[in-house]
Amino acid sequence: MKFKLNLITLALLANSGMAMAAGGYGLANANTEKVKMSAWSCKGCVVETGVSGTVGVGVGYNSEDDIRSANAFGSSNEVAGKFDADLAYVGAKGYRASVEAYQLGMDGGRLDVNAGKQGQYNVNLNYRQIATYDSNSALTPYSGIGSGNLTLPDNWVTAGSSSQMPLLMDSLHALELSLKRQRTGLGFEYQGESLWSTYVNYQREEKTGLKQASGSFFNQSMMLAEPVDYTTDTIDAGVKLRGDRWFTALNYNGSLFKNDNQQLSFDSAFNPTFGAQTRGTMALDPDNQSHTVSLLGQYNDGTNVLSGRILAGQMSQDQALVTDNYRYSNQLTSDAVDAKVDLFGMNLKVVSKVTNDLRLSGSYDYHDRDNNTQIEEWTQISINNVNGKVAYNTPYDNRSQRFKVAADYRINRGMKLDGGYDFKRDQRNYQDVETTDENTVWARFRVNSFETWDMWVKGSYGQRDGSRYQASEWTSSETNSLLRKYNLADRDRTQVEARVTHSPIESVTIDLGARYAVDDYTDTVIGLTESTDTSYDANISYMITNDLLATAFYNHQTIESEQAGSKNFSTPTWVGMVEDDVDVFGAGLSYNNLLENKLRLGLDYTYSNSDSNTQVRQAITGDYGDYFAKVHNINLYAQYQATEKMALRFDYKVENYKDNDAANDIAVDGIWNLVGFGSNSHDYTAQMFMLSMSYKL
Repeated sequence: MKFKLNLITLALLANSGMAMAAGGYGLANANTEKVKMSAWSCKGCVVETGVSGTVGVGVGYNSEDDIRSANAFGSSNEVAGKFDADLAYVGAKGYRASVEAYQLGMDGGRLDVNAGKQGQYNVNLNYRQIATYDSNSALTPYSGIGSGNLTLPDNWVTAGSSSQMPLLMDSLHALELSLKRQRTGLGFEYQGESLWSTYVNYQREEKTGLKQASGSFFNQSMMLAEPVDYTTDTIDAGVKLRGDRWFTALNYNGSLFKNDNQQLSFDSAFNPTFGAQTRGTMALDPDNQSHTVSLLGQYNDGTNVLSGRILAGQMSQDQALVTDNYRYSNQLTSDAVDAKVDLFGMNLKVVSKVTNDLRLSGSYDYHDRDNNTQIEEWTQISINNVNGKVAYNTPYDNRSQRFKVAADYRINRGMKLDGGYDFKRDQRNYQDVETTDENTVWARFRVNSFETWDMWVKGSYGQRDGSRYQASEWTSSETNSLLRKYNLADRDRTQVEARVTHSPIESVTIDLGARYAVDDYTDTVIGLTESTDTSYDANISYMITNDLLATAFYNHQTIESEQAGSKNFSTPTWVGMVEDDVDVFGAGLSYNNLLENKLRLGLDYTYSNSDSNTQVRQAITGDYGDYFAKVHNINLYAQYQATEKMALRFDYKVENYKDNDAANDIAVDGIWNLVGFGSNSHDYTAQMFMLSMSYKL
């Protein structure tokens, strides 16, 4: 029997080949000698070439003077512009290109460009901008803001307290505390013949702005605007090999960090103290670098999956030490610390399908941080009351190991039980506890056999204990032997969580979840003794009509902690209780296909409130007062399809924000031995209008 093959015939043969092969009718037996391959064609398989997609532009107006509103609106400018694009190019011979731009020109803008030939190579160019705004109302008497040298007015008169400085108030001027990052990247990926491929990605991030810092002389401090001018270059490169059942890759990652400001010098606003010091200098983040090489692989035989990774690296920095403006009698041991930290890590994971209903898994992770920095003896100098004492740089090492086993068993269709055991060991030197072991067991039961229900519940219990607790003169200055650090202390943790998803009717989906966890620090007398974390959330989506959709959600979390303290360096004499509450609510409504299917209207609203209260009980209970931050966000929008290809959109955004933080509400001279930034609390209602247009190519 001879076949006259075409595409449809080949497709049928591909699906029925196993059955036909038994009778000698396999595809390999087909007579293809007279088939004219060059005449094959698929008229329904035409690939359209050229450019397609949409482009858009927009312009917005921001009405608020408080720069914090820019975190929500995406721009600190009064008038902001943006460019959006989602374009694709398809060539006749497999060439591809794409351009994706989102709010380019605004603070959160990003750009991603790809070009190459499908299955062979790809070149990527990317850009991202990120900005965070704190305040534009911080006050300072210093000049030279943004540089590494801050000076007071030439006629400045020092005093013993900030309230007695005669020129302080007249010398104040506002500054902006904000940080901006720009990331630019270039990448290349090449797919070689057969098994291998390779890639290399380069990225540069430039971070600029001002952040809050402080300079001090003994017990007198000045709030300072620390200049930020960082450059970080990273490179990521590797080779990948892939077979039918296996995969492996060799990767390199390198990072070089450079700070254009190595130190910050500043005048003292107070009367000279130790050594009659009138100027100080503080070291800023030092130049450093990091290099890591890793080898990873995976093998899958259809029943078992084995994967692993091993890495080795080193971090280093040898920035020159800062000695300007300080008097010292002894020569420094070294001009630079020449710090080196070696890294080594590995992990191994196996997943095995024992039966159709039972799957077992296990993993082991190991990480070692070895600080090989030379230990030197340093004499402290005259900026505080410990002048002349000897100190040593502490070479912290730590080693961590993780071991996990788990089982996943399907009881029947729609019912599953899984559980496991996790072990964690941390070893460290020069700290109060050298070794901590944490053991956790957990189990989860899930039911989704009902047509409109999906639910699960999970519980876990963990216990952390360690070697003998002992204060170290390298790391501690505690005078109470009963004090325990919460991250090292023995602890029992119990946790339970559950989630239910229900669709009572086809147009409604309800999702509910809850979590409760309690940490009990069983052997702590002084320090954190107990902490509870309670949270729950609810989400609902309702398709009222084919064109009208309503959504809403609510999240709540309460964290309560209790700690004991002592005023006489002995047994507890007071108890502090902290309660943190966070509530987030949101709702949305969208209406489509209005005005002959050309208009879409929408409204989104979110509200969040974080509140913290601290009470101290010592014979009587004292309330430290609330800290809170409340924010309302509204986005009202309308989108109109003016023509088949052009759409117009109008957005009206509102943010109402108010916080109450005692740390940000202190007058410049509100504390006698501090020259502060003044009140930096926020209370505003900001509005933004945005008009944008998109065009479909």
